Amino acid sequence: MLFIGDIVGQPGRRAVRELAPRLRRQEQIDLIVANGENMAGGSGLTAATAREIFEAGVDVITTGDHVWDHKEAAAYLQEEQRVLRPLNYPAGAPGHGWVVIEVPGISSLAVINLQGRTFLPTLEDPFRMVEEVITQMRSRARAILVDFHAEATSEKAALAWMLDGRVSAVVGTHTHVQTADEKILPGGTAFLTDAGFTGPHHSVIGRKIEPVLQRFRTGLPQRFEVAKGDIRLQGVLIDIDGATGRATAIRRVNEPLTSGDD
Repeated sequence: MLFIGDIVGQPGRRAVRELAPRLRRQEQIDLIVANGENMAGGSGLTAATAREIFEAGVDVITTGDHVWDHKEAAAYLQEEQRVLRPLNYPAGAPGHGWVVIEVPGISSLAVINLQGRTFLPTLEDPFRMVEEVITQMRSRARAILVDFHAEATSEKAALAWMLDGRVSAVVGTHTHVQTADEKILPGGTAFLTDAGFTGPHHSVIGRKIEPVLQRFRTGLPQRFEVAKGDIRLQGVLIDIDGATGRATAIRRVNEPLTSGDD
């Protein structure tokens, strides 16, 4: 499977449209999951941007703390089960925190979306809630992927160790900085602290450099527009044994978009 790091704005969507189909053919990918919480103008998502990503071959879209930035998201997530919001939102929040996807000719894969609580808005306990849902889905899917949308490296690592041997992979998102610590834990769970981001890397985590710099230097509000240059698709490729649900290989992806203008 391929997990695509946070898609940022139109450049990120373009990278997915042009690179994901080729990667699927080259790497013989059976399933693609992408974090899309920044797809629409660099913040949030819409039904139109989600459809664009699905048409590019993505099977499931996960999100995070920007999931509600566009008003239409609440109604859309309620009807489209392939777009997830973090599982640990309080009861009554629109949408779904996990989904089971059938992989033709192979098996089923469950995708769980969680959000951390360190340096982010306080939600329900992701550690407790993920344990509850894993118990429910064991009979439906042997392979389980967790997107942990969190700020703190320690929080992501702690969750991965807690779930080692119980899920196939824990992949972190949110920081937009791809880490180099991919590993398979002793129990067979693949882990990467952060998958990075898909979009313009001549930027400050996807935004034009000058406004961000001015914000840090002056403390005054700035308009953070999506940047344009050095567009890349970042993420991680994970091989999973369909019989056991254990990960057998993990490899980072950092694919530049070379066609057309940046």
